[in-house]
Amino acid sequence: MSDDFDLLETNSQERTEKVDVNWGKAIDQMKSKLAQEDDPESRQKILNATLDNVVDMAEKDRTTLLDAIKDLTDYQDEVGIMFEGFSALNAAEQKIIDDAIKRLERAKVELEDAKNKPDTWWNNLWGRKGKIRDAEQELQAAQKERDASDNKAKAMFQQRIETADVQTLLNELSFKSQAAIKRLKDRELEIKEVEESLKTAIVEASNNHTKALQKKKEVEAKLEEQYALLKQARQALEEVADKQSTEYSEALEKVTQLEQKVEELEGLKNAYTTLAASKDSFVHKHNLTIKVLTSLRSNLQTHRAKLKSDTDERLKYYDGYVVALKARTDQEFAAILEHLGVKTDEHIGETLAAMHTASAKARQEMMDNIPVHEKVMQGVYGSYAEALKEIRTKDEEIQKNFADRYGIDMKEIFDEYYKADPNAPSDGGEPEGELKPEANDDDLLG
Repeated sequence: MSDDFDLLETNSQERTEKVDVNWGKAIDQMKSKLAQEDDPESRQKILNATLDNVVDMAEKDRTTLLDAIKDLTDYQDEVGIMFEGFSALNAAEQKIIDDAIKRLERAKVELEDAKNKPDTWWNNLWGRKGKIRDAEQELQAAQKERDASDNKAKAMFQQRIETADVQTLLNELSFKSQAAIKRLKDRELEIKEVEESLKTAIVEASNNHTKALQKKKEVEAKLEEQYALLKQARQALEEVADKQSTEYSEALEKVTQLEQKVEELEGLKNAYTTLAASKDSFVHKHNLTIKVLTSLRSNLQTHRAKLKSDTDERLKYYDGYVVALKARTDQEFAAILEHLGVKTDEHIGETLAAMHTASAKARQEMMDNIPVHEKVMQGVYGSYAEALKEIRTKDEEIQKNFADRYGIDMKEIFDEYYKADPNAPSDGGEPEGELKPEANDDDLLG
């Protein structure tokens, strides 16, 4: 700061202030929802817990997590946090944003290239102006798509997490925690920069306060001189006898000039007095602001450190919770299998017992029917022998006919045929009396 700097000059530099959205409303809404999670029956739930109850509790955990993710997503909109920087987007969701960004960048380049072509009659003949117009329209469309891409990705994200499992929701919550840690760190750095600027402002305000007091003293010294001169001039004015003389006019003019000078000096004195008080006030205000910012930064640092540490631990905690859920599912699955196994054992036991009973009854029936079977079989064999006799007679005629017509002796062929088992099937399959058991694969017993 130069020595000839006048404290009454008003060469102030305007600053563009950053205004945050209403944080209080969003935070109050989240606190209200979190407060609703208190459950006085939680102890009784633990005491009376069964695997079925745990399913309901786990689903409530999922619902609570889902509501929290939705609230955080809405909250980040309210406080102006970029969606794609605070949510774990999958490939399809991120692609919507990336494609919109690429299209916008490409449209800007194409418009710039079209405008860079020289404005000559030849280039205009080949459509320069039309290309510029098309490129401008494409840029507008690309910008519109880019503006809407966040909302499209957000809609897909919300739809995806609507049916997401607990593990996915926990991963999303962890991702938001990591993003919050970075946000807190950035805010700390921002506060630190403001603190440094305020420290500089304190020094400047203190220096200006000192200079204002010095200027005030200088003005007071000049006022003393002018007061003395004014007193002398007024006395000289009173001593002039002829009020219509030139001497009186000159004396009056001198008094007027001195009064004007005194008035200006008194104004400067008041200005420097006010300025000194103002600078002294801002020294205290800046100092208070620094204390507040330092306290806030310290609190942010504490929250960030705790959130970072807790997030690392929480990830392990979440892993344990997810594994526990899977183990509960496995345990339930094992219980179902055991139940099915017991039921299957019972059914098989019943079937085996029925088989044994039926087998015993069939054996008795078979024993009782033996005389009947023998009588029936006598008739069967008699009919068989009678039919066979007719067949043999017919065969002899056929052999004689073949021998007479073709000179072929069929006796050997028919003898071989008669040596074969008459009960064997003609197609080489298994005997008709023996049924092959059907394969019955039971999935539960496999």
